[in-house]
Amino acid sequence: MRRISLALLLLCGATLTAADWTRFRGPNGDGVAADDIPLNWSTKKNVAWAVPIEPGNSSPIIAKGKLYLMTASADGSKRALVCLDAKTGKSNWERNFGGQKVKVHAKSSLASCTPATDDSNVYCAVWDGQTMAVHAFDHDGKPKWDYKLGKFASQHGAGLSPVVHDGKVFINFDQDGAAELLAIDAKTGDKVWSASRKAYRACYSTPTIRVLPDTKTEIVVYSTAGAAGYDPKTGAVNWSWVTPWEPGEMALRSVASPLLAKDTLVCLNGDGSGSRYSASVTISGAKATVNWEKRSSKLAPYVPCPIVKDDHIYWITDQGIAECVELKSGKILWSERATNNPVSASPVLVGGDKFIVVDERGASIVFKAQPKEFEKLGEGDIGEAVFASPAVADGKLYIRGAKKLYCISGKGA
Repeated sequence: MRRISLALLLLCGATLTAADWTRFRGPNGDGVAADDIPLNWSTKKNVAWAVPIEPGNSSPIIAKGKLYLMTASADGSKRALVCLDAKTGKSNWERNFGGQKVKVHAKSSLASCTPATDDSNVYCAVWDGQTMAVHAFDHDGKPKWDYKLGKFASQHGAGLSPVVHDGKVFINFDQDGAAELLAIDAKTGDKVWSASRKAYRACYSTPTIRVLPDTKTEIVVYSTAGAAGYDPKTGAVNWSWVTPWEPGEMALRSVASPLLAKDTLVCLNGDGSGSRYSASVTISGAKATVNWEKRSSKLAPYVPCPIVKDDHIYWITDQGIAECVELKSGKILWSERATNNPVSASPVLVGGDKFIVVDERGASIVFKAQPKEFEKLGEGDIGEAVFASPAVADGKLYIRGAKKLYCISGKGA
C-alpha cells in the first residue's frame, strides 16, 4: 500500500484510497496521479470499456470502485447524477432532476458541474436552467439532503464544482452580479457560513485546500476579484490579494482553477476576445506577494488548468500550445505546438512525468514534463469531441467524449 503523507490525509479524508479521484482534477484539484497509463491508445487498443452517455461536460470522479458524473437529456428537460461501476462501466444507479433547455456557450453544456465525494456521500451541484441546488446522496444512491442556492445568472451557463473538506461542502457561488463562498455541513446540508466576494462576471474556478505549517488548513479561492484564504471552520479571511486590473482594462473571467505549489499560487484569467492574465503569488502569513504577472493575447490558458511539477508550471493553451514556465520567475523555458486543435479539457500528470492533453477533437498527446525541452512520448484518439477534463484512478484513464465514456487501461479490453 502506498505511503500517504499527513498533508495528503488531511486533504483527501480518512479512508478514501490514494487511487481515488474524488473531485474535479483529483484529490486536491492539482491534476496529478501517481498511476501510470499507456502512452498510446485508440478505440481499438487499450479500451477496457466504452459506454454511451448523455450530453454534458461534467468530468468523471471515482471513489470506492464507483464512477460518478452529471448528464443532461438532449431536450434539456432532465439532469441526472449517474453512478457506474468503474471497472466495467455498468450502471449502478441514476438520480434524476428536472430542468429546462436554455442557451449556453457553444463549448459549455447543461451539465458541466463535476461532483465531489467523501467516505459517506457524493455531492453534486445541479442547475435547472434558472436556479441551482446542491444535492447529497450516499454511495448507494439514497438521498441525504439538498441545499437550494437560488438563482444563477451567466451568459455561458453553470460550471461550478463542489469541494469537500473538514466535514463541509464548499461552493464558489460566483455569477453575474453576485459572488460568495458557501460552507455547507456535509452531514446535514445546513449552511455553516458564507463569505461575500466582489462580483464581476461569472467565474467557474474551483476552490483548493492549502495545508498550513501548523497542519491546519484553509480554503483558497480565486476569481476575477482576486485570491483569498478562508478558515474552513469560520469563514474568516486569513489573507487576500486583489487582482490589479489597470484603469480602463477589462476585468477578465477565471475559468481555470487556482493551483497551489506549496505556498505559491498560480492564477489565470481570460476572455473570449483573446485577452489573458496570468500570475504567480507567494503566500506568507497574512501577506501575498506577486512573483510575476503577465498580460497577453492568447499566450496563456483561459479554460484548461495548469499543472506544477517541482519548480515549473506546465500548461496547454486553448489554442494547443504547450509551455514550460518557471514558477517563481515566469520565464518561458520552451513553447511548442502540441496539437492543431483547440483545447478545453484540463491536462493530467501521470507516472511522475507524463503530461496528457486531450484536445476538442478527442486526440490525445502525451509529452514529458521536463524543463529541458518538449519531448513527445505518445498519442491517442477516441474519435469524438471532448470538452470534459479526464480522470485517472487505479491505473486507468477515463475520458468523457460527446457520445461515450471511455476507460483506457494498460491491459486492454
